[in-house]
Amino acid sequence: MSLGTSSSRDLDGRPEDGSDADASRESDESLLARYCSNGEMDAYEQLVQRYEREVYSYLRRFLGNAEMAEDAFQGTFLQVHLKCAQFQSGRRFRPWLYSIATNQAIDLQRRNKRHRAVSLDSGRQADDDDLASLVDLLENAEPGPVAQLEVSERREWIRKAVAALPETLRSAVTLVYYQSLKYREAAEALGVPVGTVKSRLHSALLKLNQAWRDSETEPSQ
Repeated sequence: MSLGTSSSRDLDGRPEDGSDADASRESDESLLARYCSNGEMDAYEQLVQRYEREVYSYLRRFLGNAEMAEDAFQGTFLQVHLKCAQFQSGRRFRPWLYSIATNQAIDLQRRNKRHRAVSLDSGRQADDDDLASLVDLLENAEPGPVAQLEVSERREWIRKAVAALPETLRSAVTLVYYQSLKYREAAEALGVPVGTVKSRLHSALLKLNQAWRDSETEPSQ
């Protein structure tokens, strides 16, 4: 059973198909039902193709390591195969998939304690839009000092600051700001109430702002 390879993925995490095509294509839930009930591999492969880039990109950002992200990606769709019968009618596939992917990433981190929870890959390039939301939020909160940074410096600083967040806060930030999940979808993926997601995002932004203020007071090298 082929789950795909990272070589074909675009790290921006954006699906190739546009929203116009979404209206006419078969739903994710229908594809999963066909695969689960009839073992139709075509349905399974369509799900992999739809989410290959998006989920791999999420795992790459979460783990900060391409090899670990590939392992977590393979594990995610293996779990989709193993647990498809547990998928509840009326539930949406995308948050369920992200829940599996998040658990796979956390489990992999625990099995690889020699790695940092989120390592910074010096060779990774971030898309301009990837950090836009967080940059804007920080600029609105602290317009003076943040505005003095060059764009590249802001990206690098935010990457490091997000990497340093506790796991619960980092996962909420990654799902909502990087993967553009709605609060409800992120809550379902993380298995927590919507209010908890909002609270974690608020806490994350407070920590990011505090980290910036702390970095500003550090003596220059």
